[in-house]
Amino acid sequence: MSVATIPPRSGTAFRLSKGQLLTVIDPQGEQVADLVVFNAQDIREAISSGRSLDYASKLYLTTGDLIYSNRSNVMLSIVEDTVGRHDFLLTPCSRETFKIIYHDENPHQGCFGNLEAALAPYGVQSDAIPVAFNCFMNVVIAPETGALTVEAPLSRGGDHVTFRAEMDLIVGLTACSALQSNNYTFKPIDYRIE
Repeated sequence: MSVATIPPRSGTAFRLSKGQLLTVIDPQGEQVADLVVFNAQDIREAISSGRSLDYASKLYLTTGDLIYSNRSNVMLSIVEDTVGRHDFLLTPCSRETFKIIYHDENPHQGCFGNLEAALAPYGVQSDAIPVAFNCFMNVVIAPETGALTVEAPLSRGGDHVTFRAEMDLIVGLTACSALQSNNYTFKPIDYRIE
C-alpha cells in the first residue's frame, strides 16, 4: 500500500476498479482536494452534486453516505471520514475564478485546468468536468441569507476520507489552488489505493 503525492496546485487522474478503496489524505492539514469521478465504461456518466445532496437530504456528506452520478447510480460510498466537513457546492477553481473573485490579472489555471489536463488522456473534455466533491473544504452557509463563506479547512495533518468505488471509475484529484480554500497556503495532497 504505497502512498502517492500530488504536489501543491496540481492534479492527477487514474483508474479505480469497483471495490477498490481510495483514501485522500491531508498530510499537513488545511489543504483541499477536488475529487471528480466518471464511469470508466461511459464517461458521460459523472459525479453529481445535485443528486447526491438531494438523495442524502443534507449538505455535508460523511461516513456512510453515498455519492451518486448524473444517472442516479452510486459511484462512491464514503467508508471512513476523520473530518466530517467537505464541500459539494462550489465548482473547481479556475482562471476565471481567480480573475473574478481575486482580481488576478495573471491567474493560475486552478483545479479546473489541472483536472482538464489530467483527464484529457481519458477522453474527458473540459465541458464535461462537473462540480467536484471538495475534500476538506469548509464552506459556511449563513442560515438567514444563504451567503457562502469559505473558511479554513477543519482537517489537521494526517486526516483523511476513504471512498469505496461502486463501479469502475476514472478519477480526477487535485491539491487545490485557491488561496482562501486552503487558509492562504498551498500544500500537497496524498492518496492511497487499496
